[in-house]
Amino acid sequence: MNSHKNARLTFEGRKLLINRIASQGLMPAAEAAGISPACARKWQRRFEQEGQQGLLDRSCRPHRTRCSIDEALAARIQALRRDRTPIRRIACVVGRSPATISRFLATVGLSSLKALEPIVPALRYEREAPGELLHMDTKTLGRIEREGHRINGDRTTRVRGAGWEFAHVAIDDHSRVGFVQMHPDEKKPSAVQFLLAAVAHYQSLGVTIKRLITDNGSAYRSRLFAKTCQALGIKHTFTRPYRPQTNGKAERFIQTCLREWAYGRAWAHSSERTAWLPAFLAYYNARRPHSALGYKPPASRLGQTNLLQLNT
Repeated sequence: MNSHKNARLTFEGRKLLINRIASQGLMPAAEAAGISPACARKWQRRFEQEGQQGLLDRSCRPHRTRCSIDEALAARIQALRRDRTPIRRIACVVGRSPATISRFLATVGLSSLKALEPIVPALRYEREAPGELLHMDTKTLGRIEREGHRINGDRTTRVRGAGWEFAHVAIDDHSRVGFVQMHPDEKKPSAVQFLLAAVAHYQSLGVTIKRLITDNGSAYRSRLFAKTCQALGIKHTFTRPYRPQTNGKAERFIQTCLREWAYGRAWAHSSERTAWLPAFLAYYNARRPHSALGYKPPASRLGQTNLLQLNT
């Protein structure tokens, strides 16, 4: 430990003090060192008990305090916490302060209730070939009439009453090749129209869609959508309710579209944003690195024969 700036004695000064006590006596040695006789007696007693090791600085923290937690109390606190008992209630039960309980729980990693819940391992899957599974979803986008608060940061310039438009998205599970179309709504006629366009788009790339997964939206649950899937020879499955992770590839693709296309720059009008959609899809599918594909573009999993079609 380092001596504080006002310390009268250092380790060498204490050794000199012990030598003076032996030759001159306690009172003259204390007076010569500029300390009280009680302080000199303390260092003499430590030297007699521990030798020169006793003249070193030591922490002034007491060895025991009434707020210390022994093994039995520690086990009791952990058992109460694992029963999801709040910290203040544990403090009342065991007779310690909430601060003491909080510090102890932090040392054992139980300060947050999330630590009591086992982490659900991520269930990741990927189909072996393109077309084995197609993910579909929709995203509501605000219609653009002029520059709004997303660009200039001024919420007083918000455009009210502009309305909404809907991006219907599809992404292949194996290759991650994406397809997006804009529609005025997300009703069943628009969903069916997008499904037909998506199947035709992937067919032009040499990919035959065999299976489709969507959420439980009313358009996807409609009889018209079911009959269309049956006519196309596509098996339609649904995600678990309130479990968007099941359709995670579509959700991730939507976030990329929002950041890099829909809200990635300032658009003068919605028609301008829609006009740039084919260029964004060509970049995403043919040139943009994808982390799940070893930082290669989705076109790398379709073969070189489809590269030109993805760039158009």
